[in-house]
Amino acid sequence: MKKGTVKFFNETKGFGFIIENETNESHFVHISGLIHKVSEGDPVEYELEEGKKGMNAVNVRLTD
Repeated sequence: MKKGTVKFFNETKGFGFIIENETNESHFVHISGLIHKVSEGDPVEYELEEGKKGMNAVNVRLTD
């Protein structure tokens, strides 16, 4: 599992971005990839999956 922080999430549009802790890479996340509801600044764990336009964060869950 990768660890990161939610940089941005637009609940109305259903997408956002997560910044990976180790690499500072930004990963797209769609609302369908969430396990828990997230907000800006939340620490999360996630997996990466190949999407139509690159890597997407999936199975995104909140961490402590």
